[in-house]
Amino acid sequence: MKLFLREHIPLICISMIQSFIILLIYWLDGFSHVSIVLYTLFLGVCLLIVYLVYRYCSHRSFYTSLSNPMDTLSESIRERDFTPLSTALDTLLQVQYRHYQKQLKKWERKHQEQLTFMNQWVHQMKTPLSVIELITQATEGSEFDSITEETERIKKGLETVLYLARLETFEQDFIVERVSLLKMIDSVIHENKRYFIRSDVYPEVKVDPDLTVETDKKWFRFILNQLLSNAIKYSTGSKEKITISAFTNKRTVILEVKDRGVGIIASDLPRVFRPFYTGENGRKFKESTGMGLYLSQEVCTKLHHEIKLESKVGEGTTVQLVFPYVYH
Repeated sequence: MKLFLREHIPLICISMIQSFIILLIYWLDGFSHVSIVLYTLFLGVCLLIVYLVYRYCSHRSFYTSLSNPMDTLSESIRERDFTPLSTALDTLLQVQYRHYQKQLKKWERKHQEQLTFMNQWVHQMKTPLSVIELITQATEGSEFDSITEETERIKKGLETVLYLARLETFEQDFIVERVSLLKMIDSVIHENKRYFIRSDVYPEVKVDPDLTVETDKKWFRFILNQLLSNAIKYSTGSKEKITISAFTNKRTVILEVKDRGVGIIASDLPRVFRPFYTGENGRKFKESTGMGLYLSQEVCTKLHHEIKLESKVGEGTTVQLVFPYVYH
């Protein structure tokens, strides 16, 4: 209604000016029958009101569509009033909608091709890495230990790329089941044992063996790997412990990973979950990519878990994973 009135304000103003001019002409001409003049003006106003009412009723859905934002794209092609203006607008929107759909399908196809290529490339790179690992395991020497370390870094980087690609089709690639927290934590710590030793930090586990949660094993392992990798990275050389503990709070289980490393400055805390954001620590630790916490939060959101982070410079960082249900 407001849009309709705003659009017809010029017409109403012109009609009023026209009526005033007619009155002025009659008055200058010396016409003395005021009642006839007023009756003529009354008829003009009535005709204007009738026109405005007809215009509003015939274009009501048209103005409603323009006044209210659309919730979905498909609403733009719904049929409105069968007036020339509404029909022309519908035709224009339908043509634009078809063009948009064509472009969208084109970009979706290209995106899918890129994901397929990325997945194939990552799997192809795993083969030579496996060969390098076998060679270094069968040979002794400090130089081979360095090669093993670098191979592990490349392997973790490739896995991150693979998980990032899989995130696009997450709904087709997860199974929720009961997972033992202690077994999963021990398994991930074993995967990172060389990283722990090389960085001169040590794991400390405080988890009830009977504590289980509902989650996806593969994605939960990925999250835990990211959190432990960050904790080790930012505690390198501190000779401190990284504490992994779990406790219950009402009907939730809270898994906590606490390091005693460099910590995160207060100004960086609101942005640590943004993609590619490395902050102040990213300038000191060249291995930072800014993707670990972002991917972890994305996966937690899809699994209906919650991730929280607290940190103080010089005291370390604490990350909590909150699972909605608890089982014993």
